Amino acid sequence: MSGDVRTVRAGRRTVEVHRADKVLFPGNGDGRAKEYTKGDLVDYYRSAAPLMLPHLRGRPLMLERHPDGLDGPRFMQKNTPDNYPEWISRIEVPKEGGTVCHTVCDDLATLLYLADQASLTLHRWLSRVGHLHRPDRMVFDLDPAGDDFAAVREAAVLLGELLDELQLPSALMTTGSRGLHVVVPLNGRHGFDAVREFARDVADTLAEAHPDRLTTAVRKKERGDRLYLDVGRNAYAQTAVAPLAVRARPGAPVATPLTWAQLDDPALTARRWTVADAVEQARTDPWAGVMSRGRSLGPARRRLDALRGS
Repeated sequence: MSGDVRTVRAGRRTVEVHRADKVLFPGNGDGRAKEYTKGDLVDYYRSAAPLMLPHLRGRPLMLERHPDGLDGPRFMQKNTPDNYPEWISRIEVPKEGGTVCHTVCDDLATLLYLADQASLTLHRWLSRVGHLHRPDRMVFDLDPAGDDFAAVREAAVLLGELLDELQLPSALMTTGSRGLHVVVPLNGRHGFDAVREFARDVADTLAEAHPDRLTTAVRKKERGDRLYLDVGRNAYAQTAVAPLAVRARPGAPVATPLTWAQLDDPALTARRWTVADAVEQARTDPWAGVMSRGRSLGPARRRLDALRGS
């Protein structure tokens, strides 16, 4: 075997890792952002797989690839290349004028193969194969105007309180970028239009109550310095970053589940965990019992309409 190829065992399969020493995340020289190679990325995803795969299985993916690392071009890949191994799952999805054949990551071997392809970040659908038009997740993306995490923390508390009032379970995840995702498990009985409309009404309720701090304005120029409550991911064929996915930022931060209690940690930021410690955090099972409690939106819709005076 060539010296620039190493093999990694993944269940019953063996995956080749090419140019494992290639730097994907350059260090910044001052110690704040560590250097990581493709081999490091593969090792991370191998360790994260038991915790990550349940959030990936059966879901079409969009892959964020950086073949030459952060300093090179970025490719957002929806269609599965013809040269991918036949054992990698795929799902053909209709689109205007044709179809898209999305990759589906059902096992460790696929996850490691995608890492070898320099797929730094895996973005997943909120619905599953067999029920593509009925999401089982609803996501609120708390997107600050700048890098103000205090505003994110404040918005998360307000949103969490409202979801509690609507009797909807919810879970927190750092995005590994600037904000937080608040994830609500659904029972998969509602279509995307109904879920997105509900999410928008929840966001509008918060923004109307706190107009100086929160907004649902899609156009950036209309937001000012207010935090954007983004519900746009709750639409057919849209994606959200997968739990434990690495982000394409210096230091290899990771989108990491956390508990609501951890929101009070003064050290918390959107990039709090990296490939060095995200698995250790996730092993504490921050979402214990939450994702298995998928709810119907019917009762929550009635409670929300009552709050809004509809």
